[in-house]
Parts: sequence; structure tokens; C-alpha cells
Amino acid sequence: MPLRHLTDPGHLPALDRRYAIERPGLGLGAGDPPPRILLLYGSLRERAYSRLCVEEAARLLQFFGCETRIFDPSTLPLPDQVAGDDHPAVHELRALSMWSEGHVWCSPERHGQITGIMKLQIDHLPLSMGGMRPTQGRTLAVMQVSAGSQSFNSVNTLRLLGRWMRMVTIPNQSSVAKAFQEFDEAGRMRPSAYYDRIVDVMEELVRFTVLLRPHAAQLVDRYSERKEANRTVDPAADLSAIALGQGCGR
Repeated sequence: MPLRHLTDPGHLPALDRRYAIERPGLGLGAGDPPPRILLLYGSLRERAYSRLCVEEAARLLQFFGCETRIFDPSTLPLPDQVAGDDHPAVHELRALSMWSEGHVWCSPERHGQITGIMKLQIDHLPLSMGGMRPTQGRTLAVMQVSAGSQSFNSVNTLRLLGRWMRMVTIPNQSSVAKAFQEFDEAGRMRPSAYYDRIVDVMEELVRFTVLLRPHAAQLVDRYSERKEANRTVDPAADLSAIALGQGCGR
């Protein structure tokens, strides 16, 4: 199974718990069952900083009460390499996206853009799949790591892709510059403003996911798709028509 095992999920040495809210979505909506978050990273290096950032994000999300899955892209084929995309890693990635309520995408910046590994994973997530939509309506947080000075090219591209995939991309984002300086020998992130920003982003992702949870289906309900599927609107169940009929908003 192409899932990445998360070591020491409860160990958060860079987090000052005096300032941390354990349930940031409390009061915004139902927190049970735990929000389900899929995390994707964009490098196959043994010491991949995008993966290390994703692992720190996953630990924080679990601290905030979420259930997480980290996909390992190392066995993914190229798009159209396997007939009908009939490959175990492709099936697993799509199943994980269907399982999820939100995503975290973190890519290195290479030649001013996201990596091919990052794009490969997104390319394997179709807008529509057998009447189901693996990404539509899900929340998304975007992050990037850079070898040099801070940049936002990758997060900007990830935002564009998130919009294309019909996801709700949260306002906050993380960009870690000179990432090789931000992790210790064990692969754990050192306390810094970069780490604090990842905490901010994960807090916000939890809040948006919980807030949108009861409304996700309604927010992506489209006229064109109802028309294509010949799914007529039942006037008795159309709350807007009922409200107008009662004179609301006049």
C-alpha cells in the first residue's frame, strides 16, 4: 500500500503548547468524526524536505483532532503509461482522495515551478470518475520548500491547480526558504517562524474543513451538471423557492 508511515506522531518539539488550540474548529461545525486529510508531497529524495514538511503538518493535524494519510508517490506510473490507469498506486491515490475531506499539497520549487512528481499525482486525480468527484468540494492547503531564498511560484501554481480541481483553497499558505537549514539530523523541523506558519496553515485548514463540512455538497451543486444528468429540481425540496414563496427577502 503506497502510504507513508508517520513516525512519532505525538512528538511535537517545536510546538509551544501554551499557545496551541487543540480543537481549532470547535464551534464551527461537527468535529466528529475527525476531519480526514490527505497529504501529498513532491520529491522522491531520501531526505525530501517537502515530505518532511508534510510529516510535520500531519503531526499537527493529528494534534488538532484530524485523521491523516500521507501518500507515497514512488510507485506511481506516468499518465497514460498504463492502459486505463489500471495500476495499484493510481487506484490507491484516487481512493484516498475519495476518503478525504481536505488535502495538503507541498512541492519543492524546481526551475521556478512545482516538480513533475507533484504534478504527476494531481494528474492522476480526475475531475470525474464514474459519477464520483475525487477532489471537488474538498478543502486544500498549499505549501512549498525552496533550496534558496523564499519564493511563492510553487504555491501560486498549486493554488491554480486547486481551483482547476474545484477545491476550496484556504487563504493561508507556507513557503519554507533554505529548507535544508530548517530540519535537524532526525528530520524534525526546528522552532522557527517557518514552523509557526505551518501551524497557522494547519489550524486554518481544520477550521475551513469543519466549517464547510455540512455544506460541501450544496456548494458544488451546479445547474449544468443537473441538466446533463437530467436531474430536475423538486420544488417541494427547493428551500430557496420555498423562502421566496413566503415573501422572504422582499
